[in-house]
Amino acid sequence: MRVLRPGQLGAEETETWRELRATSGAIRNPFMEPEFAVALGQVRPQARVAVVEERDGGGGDGGEIVGFLPFERSPWSSGRALGLGVSDLQGAVLRPGTALGADELLRACSLNSFTFDNLEDGRTPFSDHVTASYPSFVIDVGEGYPAYLEVLRGRSPKFLRTTLAKERRLGRQIGDLRFVFDERDPRALRTLMAWKSAQYRRTGRRDRFAQEWITRLVRTLAATRARECGGVLSVLYAADRPVAAHFGLRSSTVLACWFPAYEPELAKYSPGLILHLRMAEAAAGAGIGLLDMGRGAAEYKDALRTGESTVHEGTVIRPGVGAALHWLGHEPARRAHGFVRRRPRLQALAARSLRTVGRLRG
Repeated sequence: MRVLRPGQLGAEETETWRELRATSGAIRNPFMEPEFAVALGQVRPQARVAVVEERDGGGGDGGEIVGFLPFERSPWSSGRALGLGVSDLQGAVLRPGTALGADELLRACSLNSFTFDNLEDGRTPFSDHVTASYPSFVIDVGEGYPAYLEVLRGRSPKFLRTTLAKERRLGRQIGDLRFVFDERDPRALRTLMAWKSAQYRRTGRRDRFAQEWITRLVRTLAATRARECGGVLSVLYAADRPVAAHFGLRSSTVLACWFPAYEPELAKYSPGLILHLRMAEAAAGAGIGLLDMGRGAAEYKDALRTGESTVHEGTVIRPGVGAALHWLGHEPARRAHGFVRRRPRLQALAARSLRTVGRLRG
């Protein structure tokens, strides 16, 4: 097994990664493609990729590549999934049937622990170390956009009627609507990030775009145009004024929804919901069959979804001093967060507290 920086992956290794992903039977989520790892490596110096090779007859490494594990390593040899806290899907990319345990992986990577918060579902080296599982909500447009609308009419007829009525009213009262699925204007991306920062502060949450590496990552991915991992900025305009926008990643078959936001002054028109309907229509037209809205409960996700997948969080810990320090530094807080998330009343109270903090900041 070799451990490289993502930018050190050669053409053969990158193509092997794509082939393993294509033949895995899993959906082509762009967060699991090599281009995402390379982009992360440009903004996170601690990013690494373990290249898993079949052992040769002498018991050493060498031969055919059978997998990859993208990760980040701290100075204290604690490991975490690549882009932890930002990436919506994580895990190892392995050839089916590869017998590899978590402890063996960590030992080869010189890690004393490995933490993940959006582990891909299915049998993986880390499956036995899952501590919590969550739904990741999806919109299936594989049968086309009209078929998706029929699903919404059957499941949430009032929601669909109300949203379409708001769309017409937005066009009448603010100006003609125009939707761009793949907007290249950098001003629109800056507008989206400003809206999103304001939303984070307003709701009392940490402003992701106050972290330079995340801003740089988004800009890097916005310029990435690989077939299975490319940035897509979608914008809804009214009278040529941006009213809602979303930045995500797309593959040939999946649009991974990531950063949605809208102009708060126009909230009564629900421009974010209108935007998502337009995105679903455009995605279906482009041959994309699935929009993955990620984990985390939200009213708009519940209204738009057609189903869900599952992601997992947890930590693998190898015995030792470093592992003990990791446990003391992370596990109490993680367990407290999990306790709150499993109790709706406590979760609602926490959300109200965060909104109060946001108002005080304002």
